[in-house]
Amino acid sequence: MTRIAAIQMCSSHNVSDNLATAKMLIAEAAEHGAKLIVLPEMFAIMGASATDKVALKEPYHSGHIQTFLAEQARNHSVWIVGGTIPISCEADDSRVRAASIVFNAAGNIVARYDKVHLFDVVVSETESYRESDTTEPGSEHVVVVDTPVGKLGLTVCYDLRFPEQFIALQKAGAEIIAVPSAFTVKTGEAHWALLTRARAVDTFCYVVGACQGGEHSGGRKTYGHSMIVDPWGVIQEEAPASGNAVIYSEINLVALSEIRKRVPVAAHREAASRRSETMGAKHSGPTTFGL
Repeated sequence: MTRIAAIQMCSSHNVSDNLATAKMLIAEAAEHGAKLIVLPEMFAIMGASATDKVALKEPYHSGHIQTFLAEQARNHSVWIVGGTIPISCEADDSRVRAASIVFNAAGNIVARYDKVHLFDVVVSETESYRESDTTEPGSEHVVVVDTPVGKLGLTVCYDLRFPEQFIALQKAGAEIIAVPSAFTVKTGEAHWALLTRARAVDTFCYVVGACQGGEHSGGRKTYGHSMIVDPWGVIQEEAPASGNAVIYSEINLVALSEIRKRVPVAAHREAASRRSETMGAKHSGPTTFGL
């Protein structure tokens, strides 16, 4: 078995401070034996306004944040899922891509997933969000990368509400799914643990939720409660509601494989899909009515 870690932060508008905190927490996780470390969404910048991250956007493969993560991965010989990083859009200077970038233990980029489902919601009469105003959605739903810990699928925050994306990741081979997040307090209280456990059970994967937690610049509050859930839906470890934290879990791929054999949901899903397609083909011709 190998150990993974999820990092929780309460990031601010100050990138230097945020990176200093991330550096300390990455070192702590590495010292405790983690081989794969997941950072939260927007770990490097939670601005006073939604446009702050646009001003700090980086070209892919260069920039202060990406250089920092490459150095941390290389210095500690760990794999790092870089939460989300504001990456420049090719055709729109006013928006960024919320890119979750994976660095291997040599500090090289080996995978990138751009958040597909954007948080355009009305949480309450006094709280609403339009992430699409400053973020361009990604177009690739399924990104899975081989790591020393297992096959890793990538998602971000609001993606958690779309089980079909997680099922597609499992179908593509995922055994662990990272979910860097910044859930609101209201939606987190109602749905965070429920959704995280449900996606683990949907896929029989480990789900690693690395969250923002606390009050940020501009007064925004996030739910915290970072958690790692095993393939049976059991919470292995959970962080507090706010503040910096590192949580861990041992990854047991033998046990994961055994669960999938004993409860072969994926095979049953494929069989049901084939039956549905067959029935659809039988009924696709013209219908005649005897009069």
